[in-house]
Amino acid sequence: MARIIHDIFGPGSNIKRRIFLDYNQLAEKIASCKQLGLKIVLTSGTFDLFHIGHSRYLEMAKQHGDLLIVGVDSDNKVKKKKGPHRPIVNEEERMEVLCHNRHVDIVFLKQAEDPKWHLVKTLRPNVLIATKREYKEKDLNSLREFCGEIILLESQATTSTTAKVRSILIKPTDEIKKRLKTVIEEVYKFLDDLTRGIK
Repeated sequence: MARIIHDIFGPGSNIKRRIFLDYNQLAEKIASCKQLGLKIVLTSGTFDLFHIGHSRYLEMAKQHGDLLIVGVDSDNKVKKKKGPHRPIVNEEERMEVLCHNRHVDIVFLKQAEDPKWHLVKTLRPNVLIATKREYKEKDLNSLREFCGEIILLESQATTSTTAKVRSILIKPTDEIKKRLKTVIEEVYKFLDDLTRGIK
């Protein structure tokens, strides 16, 4: 018990003891926490370019239990879901950022090759937290077998990481187009003036 308190609830971000890469090690730790009577909450996501919506979501998730575990999609898993240019922030940094969030107790890295819902099936949390757009109704019915309760939250920000990435990419492109148009107009004017001077 003292070790769990030190590892998970100890002071500071305690990254080396709060990030898990192995299902068996995590399952063992969570079994001990359940024996202590802690209510286990699980959620998952990419958490790329961590923003206010992520933080609000995690705060709301933590309100539903005592121990919040966050499954984080690995870089390969994100690439398969969102394309070759994502994530923007690598998995090590995304996991560490979560350890610095006061609401997160444990972080687990989910691999692309993991079986479907493997983390949920392994931990069998008291509460599974997800966004309303994450699962279809038939998926929710299947998942209920492995969870005490499923709570669906609304998105907690007016924008998403994907929207922010688009904005970052599009704004410079628009500025470049404007500058390029100005340069082309200046070149045409110069050539026109030059042609008139020759005549």
